[in-house]
Formats: sequence, C-alpha cells, structure tokens
Amino acid sequence: MLSSNERTLSLILNTIPAHIYVLNVEGAVQYVNQAVMDYTGLSMEDVQQEDYRDRVIHPEDFERVRAPRAAGLRRGAPFSTEQRVLGHDGHYRWFLVRYSPLLGEQGRIVRWYVAAFDIEDRKAAQEALHDARTALAHVTRVMTMGELTASIAHEINQPLSGIVTNASTCLRMLAADDPDVDGARETARRTIRDANRASEVILHLRALFAKKDTAAEPLNLTEATEEVIALCRSDLQRKGTQLRSDFANDLPVVVGDRIQLQQVILNLLTNAADAMLAVDDRPREIQIKTELDADDRVRVTVRDNGVGFDARDADKLFGAFFSTKPQGMGIGLSVSRSIIESHHGRIWAVKNDGPGATFAFAIPRGHA
Repeated sequence: MLSSNERTLSLILNTIPAHIYVLNVEGAVQYVNQAVMDYTGLSMEDVQQEDYRDRVIHPEDFERVRAPRAAGLRRGAPFSTEQRVLGHDGHYRWFLVRYSPLLGEQGRIVRWYVAAFDIEDRKAAQEALHDARTALAHVTRVMTMGELTASIAHEINQPLSGIVTNASTCLRMLAADDPDVDGARETARRTIRDANRASEVILHLRALFAKKDTAAEPLNLTEATEEVIALCRSDLQRKGTQLRSDFANDLPVVVGDRIQLQQVILNLLTNAADAMLAVDDRPREIQIKTELDADDRVRVTVRDNGVGFDARDADKLFGAFFSTKPQGMGIGLSVSRSIIESHHGRIWAVKNDGPGATFAFAIPRGHA
C-alpha cells in the first residue's frame, strides 16, 4: 500500500509544472520531480550529490543566497529566494524558490518541500520597465535643460565674464611702470574663484543631465535642494518669481539617489514658476520648505500662488501624459512619482486655500 502511495505521489509531482525538491533536515536533496531533471539534464543520483547546487546555481547567486538559505533552514519557517539556475542548454534562467517545512508530531522538522517557479519572463519585463523609466527620466531632464537654457547661460556667463575682466585687470596692474603686485595677486584670486564657480555649475549640469545608473547614498535634502536652487535661480528671476525658503536645521539624512531626487525638486520648482506666468495681479512667489514631518519622514514642500488646478484633476496630476500646461507632455510629474515611490516615499498635491497649489513629497529618513 505504501509503495502504491509513493508511486501515486511521484506521478502527481511529475505532472506539476514547477520544479519540486524534497530536502532532509540539513537541506540535502533527497528527491526531485521530473521537471528538475528535464531542465537541468541531470539524473536523480546527480542532484543528490553534495556539489549539486554549486554546479547549477549561478556563482553570483550561490554566494548571495547561501547565508539567507542557511538562516532559513535553521529558523524552520517558510522562506523564499530568487536565483538563476543553469539549464541543460547552457543558459541560466531566473527562478523563485519557496521553502516550506514539514513538521512531525512533536513539532520538529521532518523534511523540507521546495517549489521553484520560472520567473525569467517576469525578470525580463522588470528590467525592460526599469530601462524604460530610466530613459524617460533622462528625457525629462533633457527637456528641463532646454527650458533652463537661458538660466544656465547666465549662470556660466557671469563667472566667465569675471574671469576675463579680472585677467585684463591683472595684466594692466603688472604692466604698469610701478607694478601693483598685491592688487594683481588679489585679482588672480578672484579669477580662480570665478573659474571654480564656473566649474561647479558645469559639474552640477553634467550630473543632473547625465544618463547613468542610480546610486543610493546618504544625503541631506536641504543641501540637495539648495544646489537645485542655485542652478535655477536666474530662471526664476527671469520669470519674475520670488523664492522664499524655510529649511529645517539638523535635518536627518535620507538614503537615495541624489540626482533623481534633485530632478524631482527641479521639476516642482519649474512647474510652480510656470503656473504663475499668467499672474499679474499679485507678486509671483514660491515658498520651498524642508522639514521632518509627523511620520518621521523628510518632507520637501513647494507652494506657489499661481493658477492652481481643478480639484477634479487631483488624481490625474501624477498620471502619465496628463498635463495642465498647453505645451506640456505630462511626463514630469509621472516620472517624479516613480522616483519618489522607488525611494519608498509618496508625492502629492493639494489646492491652496487661496490662489495656487502646494506640491510635496516625503521619504523615510535613513542612516548615515
């Protein structure tokens, strides 16, 4: 009767469209279903060898999941891992591997049942989505750069003009019958100062509009915001906009991608300025604030007194291709939402009691 039950169970396991493993208490393979052998090209005896996992799991993944797997087996509760497994065709595919313990009458683990599901297509889709979001984020940065061209030219032109003026002054001082060495030395210092300023502007621009992989790091959102303001201040002045800041002291650091978060701040500032272009009956004013909110999250708030938005559109503002601007493409806020959500935060907008709107985002504090 027992052998008949075992044959029935084997037939059932072999018809399941997933890789099934039975492990002993220590995690060694005792049994696999036909799907495992068909995929790997190995026999039952092969998969029962000690080096089985070394031979089929991608080396990078083997090292990555070894400690979590050992900890899960010791803990004795269900757990899962993701890893690439080598097929008989010489190619690796991604699998989601779920471990479930079988407990005996005294509550002790008798064996482990493991089911591995092919998630290669899902992984490929996730990578494609990530690449698409990265490309879209890059497009919005380039579009913003186009909008800020006048401001960028002004920011760079000022120190360059200073360099030329100071260099000419320095030459005149040194060419005099009685050279003013001290004056020339001070003028040279100003030249170096202006050159460094121009270099910093260019470095900020290159970083902000570069197409590169994300890089999480501890950062202070107040400092990151100040860098964005330095970049777009001239553009705001050109649009007749006053900027008032209220930055919290000793703001906790967050962990995230500096350039991506600055892109969100830049998008909110430029949107706020654009929302006030048609305002002529009151001063155009933006208030930007950083603070630690009641939920222990670091918040950045941008408030304008522009035309605001229709309350019926509140849920659409962060959707793809929705824009309240006549020439807008409707991707800036959508990308901003993706960036903030990838930082485990949220972004939202509310209508002001008076004119204009307030946009804000908050992300969890991190640890330096």
